[in-house]
Amino acid sequence: MTAAEMSVIFFLQLAVILAVCRIVGWAAKRWLGQPQVVGEMIAGVILGPSLFGLLAPEIQGMLFPAESRDILYVGAQLGVGLYMFLVGLGFRTDHFLSQAKSAAAVSFAGTAAPFLLAVLITPWLLNTPGLFSDRATLAQAMLFMGAAISITAFPMLARIIHERGLSGTPLGTLSLSAGAIGDAGAWIILAIVLASFGAGAGMAITAVGGAALFMVFMTTIGRRLLARLGDRAEREGGVGPGLMAVTLMLFALSAFAMDAIGIHAVFGGFLLGAVMPRGLFAEQVRKQLEPFTVVVLLPLFFTYSGLNTQLTAVDSWPLLVIALVVLAGSVLTKFGACWAAARLTGQDNATALGIGALMNARGLMELIIINIGLQRGLIGPALFSILVLMAIVTTLMASPLFERVYGRKARARGELGDLADPEPGAPPGAASVRETS
Repeated sequence: MTAAEMSVIFFLQLAVILAVCRIVGWAAKRWLGQPQVVGEMIAGVILGPSLFGLLAPEIQGMLFPAESRDILYVGAQLGVGLYMFLVGLGFRTDHFLSQAKSAAAVSFAGTAAPFLLAVLITPWLLNTPGLFSDRATLAQAMLFMGAAISITAFPMLARIIHERGLSGTPLGTLSLSAGAIGDAGAWIILAIVLASFGAGAGMAITAVGGAALFMVFMTTIGRRLLARLGDRAEREGGVGPGLMAVTLMLFALSAFAMDAIGIHAVFGGFLLGAVMPRGLFAEQVRKQLEPFTVVVLLPLFFTYSGLNTQLTAVDSWPLLVIALVVLAGSVLTKFGACWAAARLTGQDNATALGIGALMNARGLMELIIINIGLQRGLIGPALFSILVLMAIVTTLMASPLFERVYGRKARARGELGDLADPEPGAPPGAASVRETS
């Protein structure tokens, strides 16, 4: 395809993606009580070979030709990178400090139990053709699976906590803190796996060491330098085009730095957002970037994921058994471990069950991890599809399960208010992205 042909097809793709994502997202909210973005996750799979390609393969092939995937990939990476920048921009360190002991225990348990499951099942997965790359070692496969099934959708957690009226409550604060700690650990593990896969120890040391230096710089000198952006925003009464250009340039450089050393752009985006000045600057940047990022760019990521998801690849009893084991094991280990840790640190049974339900959602964070794994050639399409299915199911079940084990009874006792409107405004708390996953 020529550049002109690419342009023509891209705009048609964008129109279809936006239409399908909004329709499916609306349906998910209307009939399933889920955030818009959960519907968009499903819409991405619908547009891929699993449904659209199955029912109308010729039309799907014309709309999403293989040559156009590179354009969608770049748009998807920009979208997910900016999204994680916005998540970092709303990140609150005080959640770590207020319930550090219980949060650390819940986070450790919710990571350790799924990792044990990964250790037990990974040799089985490695011996199943097509799930992992032939170059993947047992250690790399175990670490990747551990990170993939132990991660919590931290932005989705903030969204659910806001919608369920938990913002500022001990349960909400504890869940947010545990989710943030656990996700940080999962990203570190993923960084080690990606850095070492096919590149040797030298690349791993460069990547992990470079990421550590970048983090230290950003949280010390970088934070002080970036404070000037906040001062300028206060003097000017807002964030104008010049200040926004500087902010986006810094985002691009941070994403480039992490990509260049062998990690991933999302690390740079999130870390930059986390150290940016708060107050008027953060509010204005979020107000200007969030609508385009969430409404236009993030659906590109979901669609790109969906185009790589071939649920029909799970076409044999051995693969179906693997899918069921991964799903059931991921749910039970995460839910059970977080419940047990909460109980052992003094929470009552209902609160512990509520924490377990909230921590079980994987959402967008899971999709980011497995897309990276597929992009780097660590996993194959079949395992990718199995993990996409797990991410969608665990995200769909989080809110209903929470209401069943905690929310309804708490509302009946008057301990929680009515459910918040899932659409307008940004939620208070750890993340302020309007429709998070």
